[in-house]
Amino acid sequence: MKEQLEVLLADAVTALKQQNVVPSELEPRIQLDRPRDKSHGDFATNLALLLAKPAGMNPRALAEALLAALPANSLIAKADIAGPGFINFSISQDQLLQQLEHAYQDAHVGVQPAEQSKRCVVDYSSPNLAKEMHVGHLRSAIIGDAVVRTLEFIGHTVIRQNHVGDWGTQFGMLLAYMEELDDNAMELELSNLETFYKAAKKRFDESPEFANRARELVVSLQGGDAKCRALWQQFIDISLSHCQEVYDRLGVSLTRDDVMAESAYNDDLAQVIEDLKAQNLLVEDQGAMCVFLDEFKNKDGESLPVIVQKSGGGYLYATTDLAAVRYRQNELKGDHLIYFVDQRQGLHFQQIFTLAKKAGFARQNLQMDHYGFGTVMGKDGRPYKSRDGGVTKLADLLDEAEKRALELLQSKKSDLTAEEQAHIASVVGISSVKYADLSKNRNSDYIFDWDTMLSFEGNTAPYLLYAFTRVNSIFSKAGIEANAVQGDFILNDEKEVELANTLIRFNEVVHSVADKALPHFLCAYLFELAGAFSSFYEACPILNHDDAAVRASRLKLAALTAKTLRQGLALLGIQTLEKM
Repeated sequence: MKEQLEVLLADAVTALKQQNVVPSELEPRIQLDRPRDKSHGDFATNLALLLAKPAGMNPRALAEALLAALPANSLIAKADIAGPGFINFSISQDQLLQQLEHAYQDAHVGVQPAEQSKRCVVDYSSPNLAKEMHVGHLRSAIIGDAVVRTLEFIGHTVIRQNHVGDWGTQFGMLLAYMEELDDNAMELELSNLETFYKAAKKRFDESPEFANRARELVVSLQGGDAKCRALWQQFIDISLSHCQEVYDRLGVSLTRDDVMAESAYNDDLAQVIEDLKAQNLLVEDQGAMCVFLDEFKNKDGESLPVIVQKSGGGYLYATTDLAAVRYRQNELKGDHLIYFVDQRQGLHFQQIFTLAKKAGFARQNLQMDHYGFGTVMGKDGRPYKSRDGGVTKLADLLDEAEKRALELLQSKKSDLTAEEQAHIASVVGISSVKYADLSKNRNSDYIFDWDTMLSFEGNTAPYLLYAFTRVNSIFSKAGIEANAVQGDFILNDEKEVELANTLIRFNEVVHSVADKALPHFLCAYLFELAGAFSSFYEACPILNHDDAAVRASRLKLAALTAKTLRQGLALLGIQTLEKM
């Protein structure tokens, strides 16, 4: 309905241009907000205030002109002018009922497809394969996955790219250590990558001979030495298997086929340098090859360098990222390149995007966005660590989540079997970790707190999972399938209307998540929806209501609530439960 109202307002602006009321060159951004006070209507706009000055009119007079110019429609039940020129709109109940029925019948719960389908190449997770995945890899993986699911849901084609780090100096160190071990010892030690990495790093720090051998092996690896490549491939295969186990437990939709590692671009890096040179963009600075971009300056007004080749001839992240931009545009045919990477890399990506267009690696109209995110913090306000003060492996974190969830379930009286408890604990534990992250604005740091995330109160996964099972239980008691209720929606009670208005906002929220890559919008909505249903359920009897038509309508409201909760949680990558 928001989109329909925006179209009506755009038509009204066009009519005022034709009447020479407002300048014809104006292209105002039409913004509709939902008033906090429901008595002010369903939507409000400041459009008249924006147009008043260029039109040379009083804002209230212009608001009246806009209302007079609105095309005839059945959408708006009432429109009035408030304050200096705000316009409030109330939507007709007939439209609300139609939207509810459409959402109830529709496989996409009333969510409209994107106006223009894009081919989105999304770079997310991207762990360094030298170690096992740790808590620092959590945010990119689950935020990226929630946005990817949402983009696909509204009709975009999504190509996942897991740009794993599998190339560079640390791999020479690991290869040198692998050389020293016999096959049995190597297999045993590789079963724990974190231990293996620490042992190799210890050798590297303590032995100059070992360190020199590691550097030699980097050169051999990058030069294509068969023995080095074989050892390296063995290490990479084991590392990727560890990653996939974590993705599967997290419910992240990445697979081995989505891996496009740094090494995949190795053959193109020399060409990147040659192409930059041909564009007269390269400058030698202290032996390194750099590009200085006037768009990025330090505090002294000096252009900042993008270093693309080290003095010894080695390449850097910038070189690989430039090659990746070209590949994603030319080979993957991407219309929109999206990167979910720590916000501390913001300057790096802005430089890469600017340089890629300047060098002709990317079309001028290619959309490229870096969506950064903050850090996972402990209660002490520092980056989250394990009990021993080390970096927490993601697998260990998920084990702890499931253990705590099981203890919580076992502390409550229930008739669940041990097998059912284990399954519910797994879903609740993993979902709690994911939702605690997704419900926070990705631009901010957030505090990792077990007690908060596993609570059944507040905006948490356990609360929403329980809310879903509570709605579902109504249909078990009624002995009817949620999608088989017959009858029309009837909205008489204010709590029915409030729930209905919340339900039809799902389309608006999903598109907002897709447009801004902010999953916490969806989390806040689902929490609001669960609250609206709870208020409705307390105020409006369902199964014991005397009127069969009202009973059917309320059952349909409950069914649409369950359907919306299930779909919303699925977009976040969270599995629902039938009972808890």
